[in-house]
Amino acid sequence: MPVKLRLQRHGRKGYAYYHIVAADSRAPRDGKFIERVGSFNPNTDPATVDLNFDRALYWVQTGAQPTDTVRNILSDEGVYMKKHLLGGVAKNAFTAEDAETKFEAWLKNKQAGTDAKKQKLATQAQTDAKARLEAEKKADKAKKEEIAKKKAEALEAQVAAAAEEAATESEVPATEEAEAPAAE
Repeated sequence: MPVKLRLQRHGRKGYAYYHIVAADSRAPRDGKFIERVGSFNPNTDPATVDLNFDRALYWVQTGAQPTDTVRNILSDEGVYMKKHLLGGVAKNAFTAEDAETKFEAWLKNKQAGTDAKKQKLATQAQTDAKARLEAEKKADKAKKEEIAKKKAEALEAQVAAAAEEAATESEVPATEEAEAPAAE
């Protein structure tokens, strides 16, 4: 029975996550499987992979054929690097301790790159948040200035109207007073 390492879809529409499974190659994608090896969530940045490393290595060494995506995931997690190093140990190219130190150095370098990417994304998110806050403060200040300007114009218009009304009231009674005594 040919075994494949493949992804099995789970989750809801538009937010899928996957189980990495060892299954019979004739079984449907989301059907019966032999063993669940891990999970893969592409919705996070960077994508989250939870892998049972030893079992994945076992299946790769026994000849299970991974799909393209699973091969890339396993390669990124170091399963194929470990298989390569164990092949060198089997051929007496170097010792198991040397293989383990090489793998640990590779893993440390890989982890440093992942941490750097996460740190870069976090600082970029903080910078974007600060920029949005500054833009919002600018827009709020401009809106407040515009409102203050409109209020000042409305106040000026009220003052001018009141002054004009007071001027017309003071002119009307003066002419009436002047006409009233002459009429008597």
